Amino acid sequence: MRTFLSLFVLFFLLACGNADSVATERAGTAPVRAAAANAEPTAATRNSRVDAAALEARTLESPDIRVTIPGVQLEGGLLIGQFAEQQYRAMQGTVEGNSIVFRRDKPLRPGHYYAYFQDGASIQMLIDQDQQFSMSAPDPSTAVRDMKVEGNTDTEMLYKALNFEVDQQQEFAMLGEAIRAIRPGTPGYDELQADRAALVDKRLAFQDELFAQAPQSLFTSYKRAGRNPQLRIIRDEAGNLDEKAQVAAFRDEFWDSVDFSDPRLLNTPVIFNKLKRYMKELTPQNANAIIESADKLLVKVLPYDEYFKFAANWITLQYEVGKTPVMDGAAIHVHMIQNYFTRDRAFWADSMTVFGLQQRADQMAHSLVGQPGPDITVPGIDGQPKRLYDSQKEYVAVFMYNPDCEHCIEETPKLVRAYQDLKNDVDIYAIALDTEDAKWKTFVRNNGMQDFVNVYDPTNRSIFKTYYVDNTPELYLLNRDRTIVAKNLKVNQLAEAIALDRSK
Repeated sequence: MRTFLSLFVLFFLLACGNADSVATERAGTAPVRAAAANAEPTAATRNSRVDAAALEARTLESPDIRVTIPGVQLEGGLLIGQFAEQQYRAMQGTVEGNSIVFRRDKPLRPGHYYAYFQDGASIQMLIDQDQQFSMSAPDPSTAVRDMKVEGNTDTEMLYKALNFEVDQQQEFAMLGEAIRAIRPGTPGYDELQADRAALVDKRLAFQDELFAQAPQSLFTSYKRAGRNPQLRIIRDEAGNLDEKAQVAAFRDEFWDSVDFSDPRLLNTPVIFNKLKRYMKELTPQNANAIIESADKLLVKVLPYDEYFKFAANWITLQYEVGKTPVMDGAAIHVHMIQNYFTRDRAFWADSMTVFGLQQRADQMAHSLVGQPGPDITVPGIDGQPKRLYDSQKEYVAVFMYNPDCEHCIEETPKLVRAYQDLKNDVDIYAIALDTEDAKWKTFVRNNGMQDFVNVYDPTNRSIFKTYYVDNTPELYLLNRDRTIVAKNLKVNQLAEAIALDRSK
């Protein structure tokens, strides 16, 4: 594989936050964010919104956290924090008697933490303003049920909620097993679903009682953010359950319980877990659906800089060209860069980095699926210009390779063999890249590529800003109208791509 561009190495570094800095909202960084910040919040957001300015004005205690659990290997115990998708080592504990103590002069950033021990045991805690507290349990195997917390209301409420959930686990498991064993739509199935909904309502009611006790707490914001919207009963015109509409409604309401004005949530797993589920599970994995979901979320987080930065970077990296199985992931990449990595929005990047990303996206934008395949004319083996559009066959496969590329050496013979079955319908327009004239001609001869249209331009001028390639080999497919119908193909996918296009 030959790689031609690696700007994303720098881009990836930009996505990483400082593990020891407090995530805060930056107001008015750009006019578009300031305008969005003045938008009327939804009812769900309005009800859960914390006073972000008041959070920033608080004085945080220096941590002095004592954990006592007999039977746990205390030596080497660590306190592990989280920022967005990254976990980091906050500090190492000190053994004092039968306890481990996490103590330092600098306050911890408010968020979700784990105390990890060498023997694999771990306990979770929520740390906000009160950072001097104790946790104790008689046995690690019953730590959740028997945990006693003194001096930290957030963690105390967390374990009350965890205990309630543990008590419900067996009921949920039994109902789930019964539901899977019965056919949807039957009276018994509906009754079981109603029982399950009643259990969920009971859990939510218990949480609401805790929320009312401390509405501005980290616990309340954290647990509320983790809630899922209620699955609506939506029926089509014939009265049948419309599952597609159900999922769409669920996806549209998925973020309503999250208070993006609360910077503490980025220091918990809830935002990353929801983002991953939203983009990977609830969104169909095709370019159009992914772009639509991304846009809906990014509009919501635009006023909140750290959320916007994390979501924009994460989504773009997930669908980076060459790293995603999604057909035409380049369309997602181009859309994200052109719309969100601009000078007025990418506040975390300098102007040269933004320029480089925009330039790359502009190059990629010329060769997206659904667009006309650029017509190029490149010198051939005989020195004469070979025009791609001169092909009279129904399809043209544009194959870009480098003679020294290992994957090209593996894939080219496969393409030569595949061509024997496809040659009545397909021409192969084979472009050699980043090589020398002698190497190119030797490669063509040794691999039996004489039936291809073989071209090579050492200046790359004739193919500049046309068919984008970051890694070789690269294979595009153009149909009768010379529209790009597939790209990033493996040789064994070429016949399938042709059949799929003909079926449309």
